[in-house]
Amino acid sequence: MHMQTTTGMTAEHYAILVERMENEFLWQRRRGQPRRLSLAGALQVTLLYYRHNVTEQLIADLVGVDQSTVSRTIALVEAMLNVVTDDEQPDVKAALGETTAVIDGILLPCWSWADAPELYSGKHKTTGHNCQVLADLSGRLIHISDPIPGKHHDTHAFRETRLANTLNLSNTLADKGYEGTRMVTPIKKRPGEEHLPGHAKQHNCFVNTHRYVIERTIANIKTWRIVYTDYRRPLRTFRDAFNAVRGLIFFTQQKTNFA
Repeated sequence: MHMQTTTGMTAEHYAILVERMENEFLWQRRRGQPRRLSLAGALQVTLLYYRHNVTEQLIADLVGVDQSTVSRTIALVEAMLNVVTDDEQPDVKAALGETTAVIDGILLPCWSWADAPELYSGKHKTTGHNCQVLADLSGRLIHISDPIPGKHHDTHAFRETRLANTLNLSNTLADKGYEGTRMVTPIKKRPGEEHLPGHAKQHNCFVNTHRYVIERTIANIKTWRIVYTDYRRPLRTFRDAFNAVRGLIFFTQQKTNFA
C-alpha cells in the first residue's frame, strides 16, 4: 500500500510514530497467542480507518484478519495514539504571536442516535459535533477545539472554547455567524438600507478576501474522512477517536527531524 495515500502521512512520520509507540508500550503479549498484526501493521489499519472511514470488514478483508480483530486493534491503537500525540497541538498565543487569526466552525457528522437529540444541527440539517478551527493568514492550522453537540451555533461553540480569553478579538476574522463576539465580521445591511455604504463594502471585501484561508485549512482537516463522513462506531468512542485524529493532524504538520 502507498503510505501517503493509505495513512495520510509520510514514511518518515510513520516511522517516528511507530518508534514513539514502541518506546511507550509493549505491543506483543508476554503470554498466550501473539497478536495477529505487528505494531506497524496495527497502526496502518487504524490510520486507514481514520483516513478513509471505510468499514472494519473491508479492512479485515484487505489485511487478512477477521472484523473483530480490526475492531479491537483500532480501539487499542487509538488509546496509544492518545498518549503519544497528546501534546501536539500548539499553544494558541505562542503560535499566533501578533499575527491575524481566522476562525470558523465545522460540523463533524455522525449517525443519528435516539438518545442524543442534542447532536442535531438545525443549520446543517444533520447530526454531529461542532468544533472550532483556528488558523493564521497563511492557512497554518493553529487550533482545533474540543467538540460540543451539533445543536449549538458557532457563537456558542466559540464561547465554550474560551478562546476569547486568549485571542486578540480585534485581530481575528470570522463570518457573520460570530456577530456579537467582538471579532472582525462582515457588516450587514441595516433595516431600510438598499445598499451597503462604500466603507462597509470595502470592509467586507477585506474580511472575505482574507477569510478564504480557513476554508482551505478545514478542507485539509476533512481529508481525514472519519471527521468528514458519518462516524459509525458507538457514540461513546467518538471523543477518543476525535482526540487521536486531532493529535495526528498536528503531528503530521511537524517537520520530521524530531522524535
